[in-house]
Amino acid sequence: MNFIDKLLNISRKNKTLLCIGLDPNPDLMPKVDTLKFNTAIIDATSDLVCAYKPNLAFYEALGIEGLTILQKTIEHIPANIPIIGDAKRGDIGNTAKAYARALFSVFGFDAATVNPYLGFDSIEPFISYQDKGIFILCRTSNPSARDFQNLRCPTGLPLYEMVAHKAKEWNAHGNIGLVVGATYPEELKKIRSLCPQMCLLIPGIGTQGGDLALAVSYGIDAQGEKAIINVSRRILYASREEDFAQAARNTAEGIRKQINSVLASCLKAN
Repeated sequence: MNFIDKLLNISRKNKTLLCIGLDPNPDLMPKVDTLKFNTAIIDATSDLVCAYKPNLAFYEALGIEGLTILQKTIEHIPANIPIIGDAKRGDIGNTAKAYARALFSVFGFDAATVNPYLGFDSIEPFISYQDKGIFILCRTSNPSARDFQNLRCPTGLPLYEMVAHKAKEWNAHGNIGLVVGATYPEELKKIRSLCPQMCLLIPGIGTQGGDLALAVSYGIDAQGEKAIINVSRRILYASREEDFAQAARNTAEGIRKQINSVLASCLKAN
């Protein structure tokens, strides 16, 4: 089963567009083993999500032990839930091949985030895994995204729009999606209009302050799907006490209800 089919199957089964970022930060976590923290979060929320998204930085920061924790975390996630490796890789062709092999063949992620700055040959090795999802950074959620992404190209378009156009051009296998931050709703709306069929990974809800209602209404496709609304810290650290897993579930359930309420209104209006 390819990534898109796997995503849509679980999204429909769980009635959700919510993705949880598994980003364990020792400074914010309760006093519990990192692997136990991850598995408890997964056990408490697996019926509420359409995907999990571990950010590799939090595991690499723990050294070799962290990579072992990452692998065991991946193994603990139910097989029908897609896992997005948030690695933001981007390098010259031969190195990109090694990165793609590591993410897809070694760790077994269903999808990965990639950086398009080096152009097509840095992304092609990922795209060649036709059953995997490739999320190209387009309009990122951070405040300094405008430093480069707003710059005008010779075409007159801002760079982030050119990335969207290039992604469409490269999407021969139908496995490319885009990362578009909820903190830039008008840009999200524009990108959805440019790429009506693509899957969008939408971070920035919660701690970063993105508007959930706009993220859902501007991010979904015509069928009310293919928008992955990622929330990390707000769910993971809902409590730093022994009840952290239940608190995470309660928060995730509340966010899913908010998403579904907006989604119902959007579909009714259409």
